[in-house]
Amino acid sequence: MTPFKNGSVDEAAFRSLVSWQIGEGVHGLVPVGTTGESPTLSHDEHRKVVEWCIEEAGGRVPVIAGAGSNSTREAVDLALHAEKAGADAVLVVTPYYNKPTQEGLYQHFKTVNDAVGIPIIIYNIPSRSVVDLSVETMARLFELKNIAGVKDATGNLARVSLQRRAMGPDFIQLSGEDMTALAFMSAGGHGCISVVANVAPKLCASLMSAVLKGDYAAGLEIQDRLVPLHDAIFKEPGLAGAKHALRLLGRIDEIVRLPLMPVTPPTGKLIREAMAHAGLIN
Repeated sequence: MTPFKNGSVDEAAFRSLVSWQIGEGVHGLVPVGTTGESPTLSHDEHRKVVEWCIEEAGGRVPVIAGAGSNSTREAVDLALHAEKAGADAVLVVTPYYNKPTQEGLYQHFKTVNDAVGIPIIIYNIPSRSVVDLSVETMARLFELKNIAGVKDATGNLARVSLQRRAMGPDFIQLSGEDMTALAFMSAGGHGCISVVANVAPKLCASLMSAVLKGDYAAGLEIQDRLVPLHDAIFKEPGLAGAKHALRLLGRIDEIVRLPLMPVTPPTGKLIREAMAHAGLIN
C-alpha cells in the first residue's frame, strides 16, 4: 500500500507499514505495484516510495520494485532507478492500453532486460492490460539473462503447469491472485504477490511457509480463515478494500486517489466481518 495524507504520500505511515510487514513474517516486499496505486503516483513519488521501501527494509527481505509502463522508455527509466536505489528485482507489467503484438511484448521486455543487471519478474495480467503474454513468448524471454519469472494474474491455473513445462522448475511463478494462490502453489508455484497480505501479513506468510514445506493441510486451515477476507476485499477495487481494512487496524488513513473511491458501507461491513472471522479484529 501507498498511504496518503494531505494530498501527499505519507512517508511515516509507509515506513511503518514496511517494518510491520517484515515483523509479521512476510518473505518480500513489492512497492508501487497496482496495489501501491502506481497509476496515480507522480514519477517523483514513485521513485521516493521505492527508495523508502529499500531503506526501511534494510536488507531484511528482498524488494521487488514496480517498474512497469506502457512506454518502453519509461519502463527502462523506472527499472534503472530501482536498480540504482538497491532493489533486488523489478516487477514489469505487460504494456497496457496500446495492445502490442507478441513480438512487441518480447521487444519491450528484452529492452528492459538489456538495460539492467537485476532480475525481472514479468507481470502478466490480461484483465487490466488487455494483452496476454503467451507461454511461447515467455519461453523466449526466459532465455534472456535477467528474466527470472512471472507474477501470473491470468486466473488460469492451467498456465502454472504449462509454464512449468515450457520453462522448467527454475522459472519463478508467483500467483497474482489471493483466492487461488493455494491451488497455484500445488501446481508448482513459488509464492504469491498478495493484496490481502497488506492486511493479514502473518496469516498470508504462514500459509505460504506451510505449503512451501509441503504441508497443504496447514495451508488449507489458514485458507479457510482467509477466504471471506479475500472475497470481501475484492468486492470493489482491491486496494480500496485493503486500505479500508488497514484503517480498521489503525495503521493508515483511508485515502485513495481518483478515479478510485473509498469502499461503500456495505462492502466495509463485509470487510469488518471477514477480518473478525480471520481473527484480525474482535
